[in-house]
Amino acid sequence: MLRRAAVVLLIGSVLAWGISLAQAGEGSKLVVYVYDSFVSWGPAKFIKAEFEKRNPGIEVEFVGTGPSRTMLARLVQEIQSGGTPADVFMGEINDVPKAKQFGLFVPLSESDVPNLKTVSKTLFFDPERTLIPYEHGFITLVYDSEKLKPEELPKTFADLTKPQYQKKLIIQDARTSSVGHAFLLWTIFNYGNLGYLDYWKQLLPTILTIQPGWSAAYKLFTKGEAPMVVSFSTDACFDARYKPLLLNDQGYRTIFGAGIVKSTDNPRLSRAFLDFLLSVEVQEKLPDTEVMFPANSSAKLPEQWRTCAVIPPKPVMLPLDLVAENDDRWLDEWARLVVTGR
Repeated sequence: MLRRAAVVLLIGSVLAWGISLAQAGEGSKLVVYVYDSFVSWGPAKFIKAEFEKRNPGIEVEFVGTGPSRTMLARLVQEIQSGGTPADVFMGEINDVPKAKQFGLFVPLSESDVPNLKTVSKTLFFDPERTLIPYEHGFITLVYDSEKLKPEELPKTFADLTKPQYQKKLIIQDARTSSVGHAFLLWTIFNYGNLGYLDYWKQLLPTILTIQPGWSAAYKLFTKGEAPMVVSFSTDACFDARYKPLLLNDQGYRTIFGAGIVKSTDNPRLSRAFLDFLLSVEVQEKLPDTEVMFPANSSAKLPEQWRTCAVIPPKPVMLPLDLVAENDDRWLDEWARLVVTGR
């Protein structure tokens, strides 16, 4: 009883005096693996500064050297090679099957991350909550309204293969980019397991270049290399010149989630970070930095989002169990086609 009382007193002292989590028995650095645009375009600097302010003695290090799927592959490789410095991983809904395959993350509950209660149940894509939602949106095409008029736009996937669109589309590599992967899955949703490769054979002449990730693709697009790019339905909120193009009136649903790496030495600090990520303060930064919808239902959207943020009439998404069963084969077939043309 005396030992238990001493522990309670110690915890109470930590909370009362604001002693950092590092001083309470964990490390002083939290390493977060995330896709590159979250660091270069997104709210990483704000989150780092504010979390460190709330937790004296803690350093947050965001590691974002590539797109989401590249960072996931790096995490898997490090774990298989003996260990990773990563405490937290931030990725996308279609990362769940691979995360399950390798058992990468710990299950989480509202007692672990209290702000989970603010997230709509429709956003939970992992029953065990090993990756918890923090933002969501829709993959669409985006076009340059100064280069294409509304009457010149393709309206369907079939239209996109017409000769007038030759070399007018920039896409991302489905093997390394979550956006490119989602676009591949979107074509499979429409053309099926047996027909999607035939569609891609017809689509190849439309593609100017395949970039490793969203950031590289979008930079080429805004430089005027091509008038269309695979991106998000909310891009007009970033720049009204760039507008969403909803093929078949659809958009492919994408949800981004964060999880705690099983091997972390900083479980309590990691849980505190995820709770802060879901706070209203951070969530209300996401529309202006990530150009995505926040997961926290209490977070307010900027006023202009009422007109610039487009929700597709027909949101679509393949079931994750179907993706888990077929994804490796789909990616191999797709890669062979785009490299060899057959």
